[in-house]
Parts: sequence; structure tokens; C-alpha cells
Amino acid sequence: MKPDANLLVDVVAPKVLEAWSAASSALARAGVRHVVIGGLAVGANGYPRATKDVDFLVGDEAFIRHPGGIVTMNPALPIEVNGVAIDYLSARPGEEHLAAALAAPPGSVIDVARLVYMKLKASRLQDRADIGGLVKTGLDVDACRAYLAANAPALVARFDDLVTEAASEQ
Repeated sequence: MKPDANLLVDVVAPKVLEAWSAASSALARAGVRHVVIGGLAVGANGYPRATKDVDFLVGDEAFIRHPGGIVTMNPALPIEVNGVAIDYLSARPGEEHLAAALAAPPGSVIDVARLVYMKLKASRLQDRADIGGLVKTGLDVDACRAYLAANAPALVARFDDLVTEAASEQ
């Protein structure tokens, strides 16, 4: 299943959806590659839930590297739109599989396998709940497991545990 932003309507506050659009436009004007991640991506991938911020995975051009190892954000990147926080994450060294998502059209929603990887890596309570919700709504478990096995084998067991837990609650 491809992500569908229409799943967010009537679940996510309109001001959050408007912030997504405005921030994405600002990023595009600044030439920053980006895809939507976080709660909005969870919803667009089949498990709509309320969220109060907008999260983006961004390319290296979102940051300015200074002498001495100091990194700052590109000043064209909004950190808030009409009271809605805008958060940014970038792929780390060794996460080329994640950075490959940035080839999608600007403002697209990240695919579910990469989203699951990011949620497993963060492993907060909400992230685990998001994976469980995605599993319950029909996430392609085999495709996600294959993606993880190829790109982050250490996370496969954690994923399988969440799949088993989600299945036991259905």
C-alpha cells in the first residue's frame, strides 16, 4: 500500500496539515530534499492518529557545516508554522537505505518499511504503539521484515516481537 495523505483528514488537526504544506513549500524553495516521517507518516501509511507536529527526514543541504565540526540549520528552514512545531531528522552514516527515501518528490510521505525502521530505532513507547497499529491495519509484515533483514538485521527480532504482540491483541 502506498501512503495516502487523505487518511489524515478528520483525524489530524487542519492547522497541522496546513503546517505540513507550508513547511514543505519552504523546504522546496530552499532546495532541501525532504519526506514526511513521524505521526503524519504513520497515519498516511494506514494507522491514522492525532499528532501535533510535523516531522521531516531531510537531506544534508538542510544543514550548514562550519569549521571546527559545528553544524547549524539552514536559516530557510521553518521551526514552527502557526504554532505547529516542525522537526527535522537526517540519515546517519550507514543509513544510505534511509537517505534513499529522499529521491521521492519533495513533501512525499516516507514508505512504511523505512518508517518502521525509524520507529524501531527510536523505540519510544509511542513508536512501538505506532508499529503495533500499523501491523493491525494491514502492514505488509513480510516486506518490512525483508527490508529490516537487509538494512538493519539487529532490529528484526524487536519487529517480530511487536508483530506477535499486535497479533495477540486482535
